[in-house]
Amino acid sequence: MTRVAETPLMQQYREIKSRHTDAVLFFRMGDFYEMFYEDAELAARVLGLTLTSRNNGGAAEVPLAGVPVKAVSEYLRRFVQQGYRVAICEQVEDPALAKGIVRREVIETITPGAAFADDILDGSRNNFLCAVHRLRDRAGVAAADVSTGEFRLFVVEVGELEPILARLAPRELLVERSASGDAMPNVDGALLTEREGWEFDAAFARDELARHFAVHSLDGLGIGAEDDVAVGAAGALLRYLRELQPAGLPQLARPVIERPGGVMPLDEMTRRNLELVESLRGGTAGTLLDVVDRTLTPMGARLLRQWILAPLTNRVPIDARLDAVGALAGDALVRARLREALDGVRDIERLASKAAAGRATPRELGALGTSLARLPAVERAAGELGGAGAISRLVAEWDGCSDVASEIASTLVDRPPIAIGDEDAIRAGVDAPLDEMRALRDGGKDAIVRIQEQERGRTGITSLKVGFNRVFGYYIEITNANKHLVPADYQRRQTLTGAERYVTPTLKEYEERVLTAAERIETRERELLDQLRGAVAARIGRIQCAARAIAELDVLASLAEVAEREGYTRPEITNDFELDIRAGRHPVVERMMPRDKFIPNDVVLTTDGRLIILTGPNMAGKSTILRQVGLIVLMAQMGAFVPAAHARIGTADRVFTRVGASDNLVRGQSTFMVEMAETSAILHLATARSLVLLDEIGRGTSTYDGVAIAWAVSEHLHDVTGCKAIFATHYHELVQLADELVAVRNYNVGVRETDGHVLFLYRLQPGGADRSYGIEVGRLAGLPEQVLSRAREVLRLLEGEQLAAALAGGRERGRASPARSAPADAQQLTFFAPALPHPLVARLAVLDANEMTPLQALQLLAELATEARRGGRAT
Repeated sequence: MTRVAETPLMQQYREIKSRHTDAVLFFRMGDFYEMFYEDAELAARVLGLTLTSRNNGGAAEVPLAGVPVKAVSEYLRRFVQQGYRVAICEQVEDPALAKGIVRREVIETITPGAAFADDILDGSRNNFLCAVHRLRDRAGVAAADVSTGEFRLFVVEVGELEPILARLAPRELLVERSASGDAMPNVDGALLTEREGWEFDAAFARDELARHFAVHSLDGLGIGAEDDVAVGAAGALLRYLRELQPAGLPQLARPVIERPGGVMPLDEMTRRNLELVESLRGGTAGTLLDVVDRTLTPMGARLLRQWILAPLTNRVPIDARLDAVGALAGDALVRARLREALDGVRDIERLASKAAAGRATPRELGALGTSLARLPAVERAAGELGGAGAISRLVAEWDGCSDVASEIASTLVDRPPIAIGDEDAIRAGVDAPLDEMRALRDGGKDAIVRIQEQERGRTGITSLKVGFNRVFGYYIEITNANKHLVPADYQRRQTLTGAERYVTPTLKEYEERVLTAAERIETRERELLDQLRGAVAARIGRIQCAARAIAELDVLASLAEVAEREGYTRPEITNDFELDIRAGRHPVVERMMPRDKFIPNDVVLTTDGRLIILTGPNMAGKSTILRQVGLIVLMAQMGAFVPAAHARIGTADRVFTRVGASDNLVRGQSTFMVEMAETSAILHLATARSLVLLDEIGRGTSTYDGVAIAWAVSEHLHDVTGCKAIFATHYHELVQLADELVAVRNYNVGVRETDGHVLFLYRLQPGGADRSYGIEVGRLAGLPEQVLSRAREVLRLLEGEQLAAALAGGRERGRASPARSAPADAQQLTFFAPALPHPLVARLAVLDANEMTPLQALQLLAELATEARRGGRAT
């Protein structure tokens, strides 16, 4: 920015902009917010505004772009959703009273992580701003949602940082300037904001937090010295929020800390592969969230998403949730009454936060009041369930905030306007001075009518009329034909083509009283509205507690509704190793199919049968079975009923999945590299209490390498990790693991061949499969018949070469497992060989082993081996 314009206005602009260089400055000028220089050019590109210029007395013209104040919300939304910060600079004094340039100040800075506007926020999910502080092998995360007031702290191992951030899905991430870049986990779509390292100092942060929450020490908040890494992050976050919101943060609730052990971390692979809250195609359609979300309130929708992404690992709180879901599922009438009471409850969490921050409109305050007025009906319905698990705690701690609802209802009119000044917002009888001003305003209008009648009688001019415009105010209009009847005390103000306009002292007196009353009414209503916001702010903690109770009841009732409608059953949660699922179903796939068409399956994993090698054709349902097992376990541990006839779930500390293959071109990783990196993470992080679900490990490389890797991974999970695992594979060689490893069991997904075609049964059954039926899948996909015919020929040739190779070299003597030591001279199969019988195969085809002596057989085997080493051609 060059110094080309030195008017007082631009000097003021420069000084304010110098303190907000990282934000687009919306500079209030009357009815517009204007942007100058680089901000104007950016607005022209991003918002499609017309770029103009203003000559400010300098040597050059200043680029300018502006938006109307009344339409600013749409422009703010577009800026913030694209990751920009916007500083709102307002006129903070009356221009009519200003001596010189109107004083202006930045009243707030809006960022992706600190926004209140409904058109920027998604009601079904939190809008978190997170700060991360790393200290050696530990990390602290502080997360705040200024729109709801939630403030949460996490202490994790550095390796668990990514799952926590992915669970929170922050819109903005604060990091230490020295720690930014590759050292931090990647958070898609988050604005990265760097802060100075000293802001993360734990000692400094403790004092800041104690002052803000008015406590002597953080011990009273349950935060100890062992939590310093999270305290440092919280201090940096609080300092940043104060910069963004200079007016204060009264809505920020006391922090709640979460330490390792109670919640299951879910890595990116598991969230993506199981499609928990976002499908592989994007959006929520076809996800677990889509299936189980029957919530009726925005608070409930947000909490359900949190529960899905944070399954519990301790049996007691899981059973408390399941008790509540069971009670609601078992009493349809109470559940219906509860859901009816919840229906219509608005987002009291965000409405209360807006009120506390001084942003709630009269209509939003009215919505808060009517929503709180519905809480007694919610309490009555919940109370009918007695001591049902988690509900007993909610009922015991219940605060319906009836006093807040009453105060709002008695202060505001039944249908408050969007903004002060449009219509009356404050109810009559609330404030005596306001009522007097309204009487004057309304009576003044009646007086204008009376003046018109009086003047018609006095002058004898029946066409005389009293009117109003913004330039002259009230006036008396008389046609030219009656000008000779105008009294002497009339003062002419305006001449028209066929008439004259006049004023009288009496008319001006009434005009002054009426107009002044209207202005004073608006001022007084703003004062009373601010008082009401303050009353809400004083009880913000109670309202937030009520909002959390409503959210939890909504989620429990939603899970019960889904369980009853979809035929889910209550899982038995244990601390044992065993996983026993009978007639399990995939909750999403079965929803997409006609009812009763999904084929259920049993899956049992025990200490002596903890690793399943799952084989079977393409399209037979192996991946579906893997995913449904993972989803059933996660649903059970979040406290939901599950799609199964019976489920006994030994709690898992982690669920790992490796399903499907994809390149990561952005990070320069091939399909195989991604596959190996994900498998490596599983092998390093899985424990004996984990559940591991693997699909097609090793298929991204050559056959021999792939089999070797798959074999070694299976051995590691069996011998070293000792966890529950299911390994779906097309490498039929792996079925031999069951002969060598005591806890390996072979299963396959059954098919039936009829008339040369394959019928998929989708039924899990013991034993290994020996074919993949890939050509049959190609037929179902519509490959041309000539391609399928040629594929069958090539398959017969390859199978013949494999047999010859086995006869020529085979497996090393005394080694039953092919993947433990692949032949050193293994040849690549001749894929484009002629479609003729191989000579070795031809010789074998005419032999009758029953007529050969052992010596003859050995001699023949030696001859065949010699021929194979010479290239497979007989001499």
